[in-house]
Amino acid sequence: MDYQSKLNQKIKDVKPSGIRKFFDIVATMDNVISLGIGEPDFQTPACIREAGIQTLREGKTKYTSNSGLVELRQAIAAYYERRFHVSYNGDTDCLITVGGSEAIDLCFRVLLSEGDEVVMGEPSFVCYGPLTGMSNGVYVPIATKAEDKFRLKAEDLKRAITPKTKLLVLSYPNNPTGAILERSDLEAIADIVRGTDIIVIADEIYGEFTYSGKTHVSIAELPGMKERTIIVSGFSKAFAMTGWRLGYALGPRELIAALTKLHQHGIMSAPTIAQYAALTALEKAEDDVREMMKVYDMRRRLVVDGFNAIGLDTFEPEGAFYCFPCIKKTGLSSEDFSQRLLDEKKVAVVPGTAFGDCGEGFVRVSYCYSTEHLEEALKRIGEFVERLG
Repeated sequence: MDYQSKLNQKIKDVKPSGIRKFFDIVATMDNVISLGIGEPDFQTPACIREAGIQTLREGKTKYTSNSGLVELRQAIAAYYERRFHVSYNGDTDCLITVGGSEAIDLCFRVLLSEGDEVVMGEPSFVCYGPLTGMSNGVYVPIATKAEDKFRLKAEDLKRAITPKTKLLVLSYPNNPTGAILERSDLEAIADIVRGTDIIVIADEIYGEFTYSGKTHVSIAELPGMKERTIIVSGFSKAFAMTGWRLGYALGPRELIAALTKLHQHGIMSAPTIAQYAALTALEKAEDDVREMMKVYDMRRRLVVDGFNAIGLDTFEPEGAFYCFPCIKKTGLSSEDFSQRLLDEKKVAVVPGTAFGDCGEGFVRVSYCYSTEHLEEALKRIGEFVERLG
């Protein structure tokens, strides 16, 4: 049977993830130092794990409502007001999803019709373009630059908007660059979006990850923006809960109701055990998050200083847990640099082109690894670059 002929053409058109490609190669090799995966190396804090175990002991293993545990939704609303100064009604304005990834997928599938345009800054995480295409939309990337600290500039956004623009995706703090948007950046963007029918999808999964005394600002906090914004976030990064697969969407109740309609048919409800664990995360684990952030900040300085010392100019990331060193002076493409570094020195990084064409000349490096791991990787990368010279 010709299975390819049976596939949906939109699925056939989706290219494999550039991150996954190198991850799969690494899995076949021995003694590789990987800087490729954006997964905290910390264990999920003990209080959260114990909450999950206690949930099992008590037999709390039934379905929750489609929207998720009401007490968790209320806790998320309280958390967002406490941390990011945006007020939501947990009963009506919140949906619990299977990771932040499901929330993004729901937003695109619910809001996009044939030919609707989605604009966002690149480099960006690998899922946005494919999800746009699979939802019948048109992906419109806006190149950001190292000299602008990889921030989406309001004037570039204004030029990209057309009558077909339906969604603006803001993914900050950013994966892969570590860029953030400050309040002044967001105010300029809000000035453009207000008065249009554009909906903002604010992917704030790294909202807890800001450095140098900066704090994350949600665009939903700005006047006139909450009613046109859906916030997507989750527990994977800040609370080191990647495998628990729990995320959420916050937004206007009419839009959340539409997301819930699709969620209830495709998923029914997010994992009950993970929901109870997440409730404990919000109630008891914020000190753990602060301690992990201190370690990430130390690693950030180590990695950025290390790459600059090697001679690979590296923009100082102010958020998330990635850096995006420039490898143009080596004369290699991002793909060739990454492949040769893996073959010759057994260090895995991700080509910048995995995150959009404007990522050429860069590689993504995750620093959610131990100091010893990072120091050895930097040593090998330095030897590799010196040999190229």
